[in-house]
Amino acid sequence: MEMVVLVDDAGTPIGAQSKATAHGSATPRHLAFSCHVVDADGRVLVTRRALTKQTWPGVWTNSFCGHPAPDESLEDAVRRRAAFELGLAVDMIECVAPKFGYVARDASGIQENEHCPVFIARAASPLSPNPDEVAETQWTTASALALATGIAPWAFSPWLVEHLPQVLPHLPGDAERHVDGVDEHG
Repeated sequence: MEMVVLVDDAGTPIGAQSKATAHGSATPRHLAFSCHVVDADGRVLVTRRALTKQTWPGVWTNSFCGHPAPDESLEDAVRRRAAFELGLAVDMIECVAPKFGYVARDASGIQENEHCPVFIARAASPLSPNPDEVAETQWTTASALALATGIAPWAFSPWLVEHLPQVLPHLPGDAERHVDGVDEHG
């Protein structure tokens, strides 16, 4: 049974609960993470969630997300979920938004309530996506992702739209030129 780590508002662990019972219409605050994968060419991987996912099916999002198990480090959880969702080995894992958290409600009524540090990692192997997790993948630039989320935020996961401004300065390329989908240089 997959467990999630329950946390207080500061992100301090206060218990554990099964993932299945934790997610509902009144989800308790729990620990999660999001990760952006970059490649050697400086591209950023975005994924479209599988249509069979319980929450936000078919939405485009950052490379992958997950929940660390009790007593599992966030970095180990990042490696585990990269392998599970994308068949991908990652290295150079860096937490760029350690205090990020959000609350959002899916169209089905399921609420997310996560303390969700955001990571950037480098792809260290080819992709082999798990179709139960990922419907599509796309390599893009940070600036194109910023533009797309600014123009059509409804097509992306709420956590990506909310955390991307904090993460952009840490992504490779010309991401610093784009804020809220607007090119600051004209």
